[in-house]
Amino acid sequence: MRRADRLFQLVQLIRGRRLTTAAFLAQRLEVSERTVYRDVADLQHQGVPIEGEAGVGYRLGAGFELPPLMFTQEEASALVAAARLAQSWVDPALARNIETGLGKILSVLPPAARVSAEALALYAPALGLDDAMRNRLQTLREAVEARHKLRLNYRDVSGDASERIVRPLGCFYWGKVWTLSTWCELRNDFRGFRIDRMDAVEVLPELFRDEAGKTLADMLRQVKARSAEAKRLEQQPQ
Repeated sequence: MRRADRLFQLVQLIRGRRLTTAAFLAQRLEVSERTVYRDVADLQHQGVPIEGEAGVGYRLGAGFELPPLMFTQEEASALVAAARLAQSWVDPALARNIETGLGKILSVLPPAARVSAEALALYAPALGLDDAMRNRLQTLREAVEARHKLRLNYRDVSGDASERIVRPLGCFYWGKVWTLSTWCELRNDFRGFRIDRMDAVEVLPELFRDEAGKTLADMLRQVKARSAEAKRLEQQPQ
């Protein structure tokens, strides 16, 4: 990769994240961290408002803009592939937005790149979710975004029914099933619920705000800590 191209990609990578470490940049650009430090220093000297320092991370200052970018033929094909796969496994509103967004991207491509992307021999037949599941997924996603509490009528793996009041935090796709991660007010803890085991979902008028220890970030940190501890125990000598 030419150095000019590498510098451009470096700015793109920093712009796309809140905080970007030199290790991440070095891995993505396939260079050493020392090269990253040097490139960042050169960009800063040229007036690019990159904030941060070695050993901490970098971010791009507010107000800095690059000219509009054109997708490469490979990038356009990748977007088509991702869109086709996603449309079989998301809710109706997202599926429609994927279709219109992809159309806008394809419309600005050079003719050869557009034809190549549209001819990509990768398809995902609409067999992933039935209409009821798609509509329920949309209800849950919109509740997460609007921060409405939910009342769930749920059946566990044994078939036992329960009613829960939850704070919906995020929808997760596991290859075959979707789950809703929540803060469960009955258990006073994080809980995950398979969407296909929900007998009924009611969106409550009550809104919730972030509270320490009850957020999606807190849940992900807890999962990561438990995973690290399990891995440490597995590596201990028997």
